[in-house]
Amino acid sequence: MKIQSSLTATIRVIAFDADDTLWVNEPYYQDMERRCCDLFHDVVPPEEFSKRLFAVEMENLHRYGFGAKGFLLCMLETALKIKGESIPAAILWEIFRLGKELLEKPVELLDGVRHVLETLSGRYRLVVATKGDLLDQERKLKNSGLEPFFHHIEIMSDKTPDGYRNLLKHLDCPPKHFLMIGNSVKSDVLPVLEIGAHAVHVPFHTTWAHETVHEPTERNRYLEIESLAEVLPLLIE
Repeated sequence: MKIQSSLTATIRVIAFDADDTLWVNEPYYQDMERRCCDLFHDVVPPEEFSKRLFAVEMENLHRYGFGAKGFLLCMLETALKIKGESIPAAILWEIFRLGKELLEKPVELLDGVRHVLETLSGRYRLVVATKGDLLDQERKLKNSGLEPFFHHIEIMSDKTPDGYRNLLKHLDCPPKHFLMIGNSVKSDVLPVLEIGAHAVHVPFHTTWAHETVHEPTERNRYLEIESLAEVLPLLIE
């Protein structure tokens, strides 16, 4: 299915990823990771700490899912594995403090987001389809001021073909009328194409390693744009 150059005749429902599509997210996680690395500079180099942290995240992904709380737990587990029972309480408290700081970050909208949503609202049913911690994502959406634009909010445990099928069933939307817009090829593009729907990739300047796709993708099956605003000519006649 080659995506059309204009989607106006096909699309009825548009879903947006949230983190790093509507607002800034990954840089905050990377900042917390760097600051935690500094706490262990006398034991392991930063790249080794990050390598161990990522292994712990992948080991626990099925337990904690995605989001800041799971990230904090993985950070604490990594610290304990590195320092053992001799880890100073002050370090554990500092990691807790950084985790709470992450959960209280202000919402920083990406350029053009509000204009895009204002322009598309009323013409299409707009949906948020995102991963992450339920309370944290609800907080960010409320603080963003964007909630009134959306017909439905879906906070998914993971973005799989079955997860998207369930979303479309709930929305009573055939795949051919559905468009997903997001910054992750792995989560926002490939599973959407698999169910016969449309996808637009909007790359963000930094991406979590888990969301990286190493295999070649069929680029002729989806569009890649540099900024969210570039989707408007595709959707407005």
